[in-house]
Amino acid sequence: MLAPDDYRRLLPLLEPVPLKLKRILYKPGEVVDYVYFPGGGFASVVTVLANGGMVEVATIGNEGIVGLSAVAVGYREPTLTMVQMETDVCHRMPAAAFRRELDRHGALQEIVSRFSQALMGVIMQSTACNATHTIEQRLARWLLTAHDRVGRASFPLTQEFVAMMLGAARPTVSIVAGIQQRAGLISYRRGHITILNRKMLEAASCECYRVTVNLLSRVPGPASRRTRA
Repeated sequence: MLAPDDYRRLLPLLEPVPLKLKRILYKPGEVVDYVYFPGGGFASVVTVLANGGMVEVATIGNEGIVGLSAVAVGYREPTLTMVQMETDVCHRMPAAAFRRELDRHGALQEIVSRFSQALMGVIMQSTACNATHTIEQRLARWLLTAHDRVGRASFPLTQEFVAMMLGAARPTVSIVAGIQQRAGLISYRRGHITILNRKMLEAASCECYRVTVNLLSRVPGPASRRTRA
């Protein structure tokens, strides 16, 4: 989304770093030292409960920025952020450099502002979804989101991981995944899942999937139009 001149100025500040599966980027109570720009895969932002349980509140892929709390000096993360789908393409920027760039009030600041608003909307929608929609709908929505981020029909995934992200019991996830598999929506085997019929999966999902897609589609805005010009 950045104009060439802006990108060239930022390039020396960007360090290539692969994101490995289940790598924890930030723990609750930690101060963000780096901001990440995933080029693929995605990270999950999860709330950690007192009993050790976890519930996902957002996923961030190549459409966004991981570590937005870096905008506030010394602010401590309230959530845990971990890599859910790995990627060899990612760049990170020191938090101090990120803040200096935002203080320029240029193109990056505008994009970050737009993404911050979109991410807030995604988290609010996720909260409503977890409270009101069935596990069948929520699983379909999660699989669609993962499919969008990964960019391929087949990817590694365990039922334990999905259960943790959805805040559901593993046997429940297993039953629902089995129903979707028998219906021809997905195929699940040996820790890998394949999306067989995306159109049917979209029909099985709640409206929250489309709402979040629309929220994130607004992020480019005028900055993207200037870049294309």
